[in-house]
Amino acid sequence: MTNLPIRFQEVLQLTNLGIGSNSIGFSTLTMESEKYICIRETTPDDKNNVVIIDTDNPSQILRKQMKTDAAIMNPKEPILALKIGQVLQLISIEQKMQLKSCQMQEPLEFWKWISPNTLALVTATSVFHWTKEGNSDPVKVFDRHPDLQNTEIINYRSDSTQNWLVLVAIHQRDGRVVGRIQLYSVEKQISQSIEGHAACFANYIVPGATRPSTLFAISSRTQNASKILVLEVSKGDGPNFQKRASDVFYPPEIGASDFPVAMQVSEKYEVIYMVTKLGYIHLFDLGTANLIYRNRISNENIFVTAFEESTNGIIAVNRKGQVLSVSIDDKNIIPYICNTLNNLELAISMACKNNLPGAEGLLTTQFERYFQQGQYKEAAKVAADSPGSILRNLQTIQKFQSIPPIPDQPSALLQYFGMLLEKGKLNKVESLELVRPVLAQGKKPILEKWLTEDKLECSEQLGDEVRPHDRKLALSIYYRANASDKVITLFAETGEFDKIIAYCKKFNYKPDFMFLLQRMANANPMGAADFAVKLVKEEGGPYIDANQVVELFSARNMIQETSNFLFAILDGDRPQDANLQTKLLEINLLHAPQNADAIMGGQKFTHYNRLRIGGLCEKAGLYQRALEHYTDLADIKRVLSHAGHMVNQEFLVSYFGSLNPEDRMECMRDFLRTNPRQNLQLVVAIAVSYSDQITPEAIIAMFESFRLYEGLYLYLTQVVVTSTSPEVHFKYIEAAAKINQFKEVERMCRDSNYYDPEKTRDFLKEAKLPDQLPLIIVCDRYEFISDLTNYLYKNNLSKYIEAYVQKINPVNTPLVVGALLDLDCQEDYLRNLIMSVRNMCPADSLVEQVEKRNRLKLLLPWLEARVAEGNIEPAIHNALAKIYIDSNKNPEAFLLHNQFYDSKVVGKYCEKRDPYLSFVAYKRGLCDYELIEVTNKNTLFKNQARYLVERQDPDLWAYVLSDQNEYKRSLIDQVVQTALPESTNATEVSATVKAFMDANLPNELIELLEKIVLEGKEFKTAKELQNLLILTAIRADKSRVTDYINRLDNFDGSKLAPIAIESQLYEEAFFMYKKFQFNVEAIDVLITHIGSIERAHDFAERCNQTEVYSKLGVAQLKAEMVKECIESFIKANDTEHYQEVVAAAERKDEYEDLVKFLQMCRKKIKEPAIESELIFAYAKVNKLAEMEDFINSPNSAHIQVVGDRCFENGLYEAAKVLYTNISNFSRLTSCLVKLGQYQAAVDAARKANSTKTWKEVSAACIDAKEFRLAQVCGINIIVHGDELEELIRQYEDRGYFNELISLLESGLASERAHVGMFTELAILYSKYKEEKLMEHLKLFYSRLNVPKVIKACQANQQWPQLTYLYIHYDEHDNAIQTMINHSIEAWDHVLFKETIPKVAKLDLYYSAISFYLEEQPLLINDLLSVLSPRIDHTRAVTLIRSLGHLPLVKPYLVSAQDQNVAALNEALNELYVEEEDYESLRSSIDANSNFGTIALAQKLEKHELLEFRRIAAYLYKKNNRWAQSVELSKKDKLYKDAIQSASDSKNPAIGEELLQYFVDQQNNSAFAACLYTCYDFLKPDAVIELAWRNNILNYSFPYLIQYVKEYTTKVDQLVDDFKARQKKTEEEKEQQNIESSQYQPDLTNLSYGYAATGGMLALPPAVGYQQQQQPQQMYNPNQMMGGFQQNYNQYGGF
Repeated sequence: MTNLPIRFQEVLQLTNLGIGSNSIGFSTLTMESEKYICIRETTPDDKNNVVIIDTDNPSQILRKQMKTDAAIMNPKEPILALKIGQVLQLISIEQKMQLKSCQMQEPLEFWKWISPNTLALVTATSVFHWTKEGNSDPVKVFDRHPDLQNTEIINYRSDSTQNWLVLVAIHQRDGRVVGRIQLYSVEKQISQSIEGHAACFANYIVPGATRPSTLFAISSRTQNASKILVLEVSKGDGPNFQKRASDVFYPPEIGASDFPVAMQVSEKYEVIYMVTKLGYIHLFDLGTANLIYRNRISNENIFVTAFEESTNGIIAVNRKGQVLSVSIDDKNIIPYICNTLNNLELAISMACKNNLPGAEGLLTTQFERYFQQGQYKEAAKVAADSPGSILRNLQTIQKFQSIPPIPDQPSALLQYFGMLLEKGKLNKVESLELVRPVLAQGKKPILEKWLTEDKLECSEQLGDEVRPHDRKLALSIYYRANASDKVITLFAETGEFDKIIAYCKKFNYKPDFMFLLQRMANANPMGAADFAVKLVKEEGGPYIDANQVVELFSARNMIQETSNFLFAILDGDRPQDANLQTKLLEINLLHAPQNADAIMGGQKFTHYNRLRIGGLCEKAGLYQRALEHYTDLADIKRVLSHAGHMVNQEFLVSYFGSLNPEDRMECMRDFLRTNPRQNLQLVVAIAVSYSDQITPEAIIAMFESFRLYEGLYLYLTQVVVTSTSPEVHFKYIEAAAKINQFKEVERMCRDSNYYDPEKTRDFLKEAKLPDQLPLIIVCDRYEFISDLTNYLYKNNLSKYIEAYVQKINPVNTPLVVGALLDLDCQEDYLRNLIMSVRNMCPADSLVEQVEKRNRLKLLLPWLEARVAEGNIEPAIHNALAKIYIDSNKNPEAFLLHNQFYDSKVVGKYCEKRDPYLSFVAYKRGLCDYELIEVTNKNTLFKNQARYLVERQDPDLWAYVLSDQNEYKRSLIDQVVQTALPESTNATEVSATVKAFMDANLPNELIELLEKIVLEGKEFKTAKELQNLLILTAIRADKSRVTDYINRLDNFDGSKLAPIAIESQLYEEAFFMYKKFQFNVEAIDVLITHIGSIERAHDFAERCNQTEVYSKLGVAQLKAEMVKECIESFIKANDTEHYQEVVAAAERKDEYEDLVKFLQMCRKKIKEPAIESELIFAYAKVNKLAEMEDFINSPNSAHIQVVGDRCFENGLYEAAKVLYTNISNFSRLTSCLVKLGQYQAAVDAARKANSTKTWKEVSAACIDAKEFRLAQVCGINIIVHGDELEELIRQYEDRGYFNELISLLESGLASERAHVGMFTELAILYSKYKEEKLMEHLKLFYSRLNVPKVIKACQANQQWPQLTYLYIHYDEHDNAIQTMINHSIEAWDHVLFKETIPKVAKLDLYYSAISFYLEEQPLLINDLLSVLSPRIDHTRAVTLIRSLGHLPLVKPYLVSAQDQNVAALNEALNELYVEEEDYESLRSSIDANSNFGTIALAQKLEKHELLEFRRIAAYLYKKNNRWAQSVELSKKDKLYKDAIQSASDSKNPAIGEELLQYFVDQQNNSAFAACLYTCYDFLKPDAVIELAWRNNILNYSFPYLIQYVKEYTTKVDQLVDDFKARQKKTEEEKEQQNIESSQYQPDLTNLSYGYAATGGMLALPPAVGYQQQQQPQQMYNPNQMMGGFQQNYNQYGGF
């Protein structure tokens, strides 16, 4: 069971929940979903209840008493629908209120929830829908089809959109259950009646589609066939779903009574669950209708099912009340499909769709096979469809990367990624590997599109790849990948600090806030403090370390801000804030001690550095606070020595609690050492207060070291009350005794439970107190009686002994007496002492103490006095018995008549003195085992035997009769000879016999029973004893059994005979049965055990009983004596074993005798099996006339089954008669085929109208070359798509191609012509009549299965037809590829241009370009005009360049240049250079910047034409290669270009070099022009030096005049600014002094004397504060060039 593909379990047993079996049925139980089961039940007292069971909590059953005709629960919500008469109600169980109701106009026959919101209602004529929302009444949806009138509705279903509805009904017809289904289209408002028993809808995504199609599944069982059919009723956006059908198998043994009752679909697994009435479940694949699994799940009828969402399975209820669940087993389904069904395609499909284990090896093998065969597209599809990371990993990508590119074809890797993107979302590795080449090609829009469509799995690595190309896009990826550190980094780079905080709050992320805070502290100190507080106290924070904030503020001398920050964040007292608390208190103690004292007094902070703060407190004069903070003993002593008079005593007592015990003790010793009397009370108070911490032992030792017992007593007086320490209590007693507090000593000895008794006892002995009462109390409480007695007796304190036993504790008198006896005390004193106690002394203890010392007679007066008082204590009477036995004072009379002694004790005492007295004592007390032991020891076996017989104790008998008893034989002899013969009590005899039986003593038991039964008279006729005697003989002595049977007459033979059989005494058992006339049992012994059928036959003849003959017949049947057993059964008139007889007759081929037997059986019982066997027997003996007469007469035979048997056994004529009788034309057809009657077979097949039958006749006619009849059959076969391929194969295998084509051509005119017929005819044309193929394709394209025809055209190399199919099937990629590969036959320019834009594979664009360049070069620009919007221009240009045809595609290059693609620009520029078209080249350079400018410049600078060299200089300037640009212009004497390039460079070196060049060339005008143009960055010193050295100062004066004017203005402005700042600084200092003199402390704000101005502390310069300077205003030299312009103009420019 563990390897089954399903999980099957019993969810509930309704009968165990108190549901009666009469309430479990289709009319009383409803189940709309797995959640609720609703039952209408009638209790024994005729009360009507509605029971609701929640399957999630079945123990909590909701039972409502209400009378209703029907009840049904909502599938999702606790809403109950009730039907009372024709009134319908919806009731909310939770709200306990009615939601809505309605009145039906006609009776309701069936209802069902088709969704959580809609309840379907079916009447005799119509179907209504009623929604639970609103107040609307039921709405009529459609009328019931006439075929469904007078039927029983069993189900109603709808699809997910409620556009398709189906009503299922059943009814009886011709002795079987017929199903009718009404399918209704809401959109078209039409119905169709279909024969079927169960139906359902499902959503299914057809391969190649993105939206699901609606499938309709139907299952039926007709008289001739059982099928399941799946077809499409609503199409998705993909190809059509091909109708699927499969046969449904029903076991022959169940007959026609089983049929489908329900179908449920798991859309997750794409599996149909079909359940039959008799409990069989079938699992079918939804897409193919193939059977996956079949089994029986219930022996009882199943009447209701529902879909189980939690398991994607089915839940059902049977008549027995079992709630059963069946679902797919994820672990076993795939291995089952692979190994059992061997359907690898289905296994792979299901595993890929549902990510199921078990197909890993298949997928890997399939992938590797495709890969090794070079079928990369198929391999890519396998990998893309594979579940998990089996194949979708880096290794697979690397494999595709390793495939060498194929010219004119897209790379395998791109095909793989394309399939992955079509399938769904890429994983992390795939996303990374795909994005890298996309980014390299600059195709960011594609990447953005993929991210928008959620096609990529975002990761930090992916963001890292994108970040150099697009930060915004990378930020989006980081955000999706939860790469918080990278997100914060990008936010920081863009200055979006608010978003950082929001992001951190949202994702609980902590970036480096210190950087932000440092920037704020420099610009806005108070704002920085507020921001820091917010970061620390923000919900979800802190976001920054407060210690770092304090360091940051302190480093900038922000005292005020530091204090405010600390006071704001230190709301609670937390250990982690210790440094911050210390910092806060330090600031207060250094600047405002009283504020610090107030803070510490509030006890708000406790985790600061106490040693540091204690030292500051001591320095500030806060000694009490210093003591509170010091922990070092030296510090404490120092403070106490200096400030002891300043600290009150209460505080000191309290303060000592903060010291550790050692330091506390040290201080207390100092107090006692210096002035013990003065400090005693203080030390006692401290000791009492901290006794637990110091420990009482240490305090006691301290007081004892100073011998201050008074102090010790005072301390212990307060401690002993709560202490449980033995030492404390003892020391208290000792201290009290030493200061003469004797009453306290006595009280403690009496009341305390904690002192050490022995130690206290010894102390009291040594102390020799005046009164011995404390010692007596201690010894009495802790049972030191012997010590006490010795102490008192030896110290002549006898009065205390007498007082103790008489007044204090008489119970301990035995111990005192025992101790005195050990001390050899005088007997008179002891006797008087004992008598003085009288009956207050416990007798048993006293006797024990005295008896141990062999002085028992000492107690005789006291014992007799107690007996005289009426004392019945066993101990007293035991002692008297012992005294009487020892003194021989008539002991036996005492033992027999005294009622109060203990028999065990006294018996044991007598064993060695007088064994008989011991026996008397043991017998009187029923001391069984002691009695057995003493009698065994002393050979008193006769007494023992009589005692055992009288005792009648089974356990005692078992003990003495066990093998371990060495005296067993002696005892048995006495029992047999003496004890039992003496007894006349039947009960005693029975008990004794039973004991012998239980002891397994058969021989002894026989001896005993013979003595009683055979020799005795009183028990001679006892039936039980006779039975027992025979039974014992059977088991122990088999030789005596026969004699006992003959001699005894009053035994139970029927019970003893089976026992004899068990002991293999078969003849004795037969004799017993025969003696008492048990003939059936007797013959059974002869047959079964003796094994003589002959003797059994003779015995049966003598008896002549039917039962005996039946037994004989069974034996003969087992012995394969068929004739004889039939004779015996006929004599016995026995039909019980007819099945075995039939089977035996079949084996022996004794059908003649079998006919007689079955005729006898038919007279007695009317069984279908008997009549069926009789018909078959007629057929076997070829009595066809008798058989035909029999079947025409009334009978109950299974003629169908008999006909099948005849057919299987080759009795075709008989089978023909039988099939004709029951009108089974299908099987009749088979018979006629076997008989070679083909025309009759066709006529019968027409009546059967079964596809299977037509197939059979067709195959036979084809083999017989009866093509006319074969075509008649074929017309009825080809309309069924599933049968078409097999029929075609039959014709093709035999070479009848023309007949096959003729058959299909004739079938196209049929109304039932389907896609398969048109498709297969097209394939046949392709194979055998190619000239008709294209015409057929054009006429019937829409009715073809195009993929199948495509394969045929490929195989037969029919390229035009293949291209036509590809284009019309939207396989544009393949169409283009076909035209390229087979251009001679398939290429057409117009068709090519129309198709190429529609292809999906981008590589085909470039294959098409290559193809046209090679074969149709004049049409290339026409093609490129179509491809331009779609192709990668870089790749296209590279391809064209490699083929050497760039000039040919110049029109394309010009038209596409507006896209500014580097390769395209470079190609066009190259053409312009070759054509020497510099104007077009300059326009191209200005309009498009994406090309290799440096490479072009290097190429142009050597060009022979000036304009091209000028363009080269222009390109160098655009790329900031100023020196090269200037140098090139200088070579061509383009001075204006050179000056402009130098000016644009802003580089003084280049400018000075150009000036030097003009000086060298004596071009003064150009020199002046260069000074004007480059004024803002040329250095004055270099200019003046160059002009002076070359005597051209006049040309430099305009530059110099302007420069002097500019800098004079700057200096004047700086002087004014300095004066203004100096004045402002003096005013601020005066204001600061005024505020400092007016300062008053404010504890609420914790200000410390610093005046805050503008959020900063106004500190003197010595502190390090530096006034911030205003930024210097910058001047634009171009604003002052007016005069210089005038000077320059006089040189005339260039």
